[in-house]
Amino acid sequence: MNFLRSLETALANLRANKLRSALTMLGVIIGVSAVIVIVCIVGGAQATVVREFERLGAKLIIVAYNPEEARRSRETRLLEGLTMDDVRAIRSECDLLQSVSAELPAGEFTARYLDKEMKVNALGVQPEYTRLRDLPVARGRFIDENDIADWAKVVVIGDKVRRDLFGSVDPLGKDIEIQGVSVTIIGILEPKGRAGDQDADKQVLVPITAIQKRFLGRELVAMMWATPKQADMLNAAMDQIWQTLMRRHNNAKGFQVDSLDNIQQAIGRVLAIFGLVLGGVAGLALLVGGIGIMNIMLVSVTERTREIGLRKAVGARRRDILWQFLIEAATVSGVGGLIGIGLGAAMAHLIGAISRQFIKSGMGGQPGIAIHLPWWAVVGAFAFSATVGVFFGLYPAVRAARLDPIEALRYE
Repeated sequence: MNFLRSLETALANLRANKLRSALTMLGVIIGVSAVIVIVCIVGGAQATVVREFERLGAKLIIVAYNPEEARRSRETRLLEGLTMDDVRAIRSECDLLQSVSAELPAGEFTARYLDKEMKVNALGVQPEYTRLRDLPVARGRFIDENDIADWAKVVVIGDKVRRDLFGSVDPLGKDIEIQGVSVTIIGILEPKGRAGDQDADKQVLVPITAIQKRFLGRELVAMMWATPKQADMLNAAMDQIWQTLMRRHNNAKGFQVDSLDNIQQAIGRVLAIFGLVLGGVAGLALLVGGIGIMNIMLVSVTERTREIGLRKAVGARRRDILWQFLIEAATVSGVGGLIGIGLGAAMAHLIGAISRQFIKSGMGGQPGIAIHLPWWAVVGAFAFSATVGVFFGLYPAVRAARLDPIEALRYE
């Protein structure tokens, strides 16, 4: 019996026993669809992480202060957090750095212009911030050293702030109120959208000293951003920063020096492990589906004992019977695999659409998880499902092939 004839017989048996075939394929369908969803979601999440970190700048160095870690240190009396003195020391002593800028988030405030108002995120920054965070000015200018020295009441606004508060009116030189304080607009940022957990278009940037001197009364900073002179100097530059902080703070704990590149790799590893764990769960579903195929094929062998005996009596060889049942098992699992691929792809794209809608409505209008179904996943899922059928159908096929034709013909 040739392959096409065996395949035709297998499909005819599927049609003749629709409910039983559907229940048999259910485990394979669930397993394959789960694998497809995992490949799409994990791959899309990794691509999204790469995209977002590219927007931020993977070679950026982040210097931050962790008060929880500091509290566990015996030297907490020496540690008050990052200060402007630290920024100045790092800028002067770390010769592998190209740029350094402090950042001090002031929080979410209400900005008003005439009868219009909106919520904005206020940040205290230094002049290098515009280049370090890739926030170019579309019109006007950015904060300069004179603004820093004078604690100037000036502000650079994001594009959404311009649109919502001013519409078609030119905002340059206009005064707005931020939490009751009047500041003059000196610049407008280019449209940027979200970068990490911040929506740059809703930001207002002010001289960091204006927040420190007028509100805090101290030169504390929340974090520092820095870039090395060359990409291959990243780790050495981070080490320079660390050594400078340890020397200045008597080796006290609480400081964190890391790069976005390292953070991106760590997130990638977590996503990979997450995918492996979910893949294991999907593999169990395929295993259950394979066991189901074996059970049904054993039942089929019993039901078709006389048919097997008759075929052997008219000249069918053992390998013909073996081949027939293996093809039937592979067909059941293969069809289940195809259905699972289609169902998994539909579910993955649905999840992607929901994520895009969620992020668009709640997180600044950026695209969500980028769903992509690679060809190797489709081919691999189908091949694996068919292999599961062959593997679990082997024992029933061998059992059918070994039936004695005389005993089989006597079977009632």
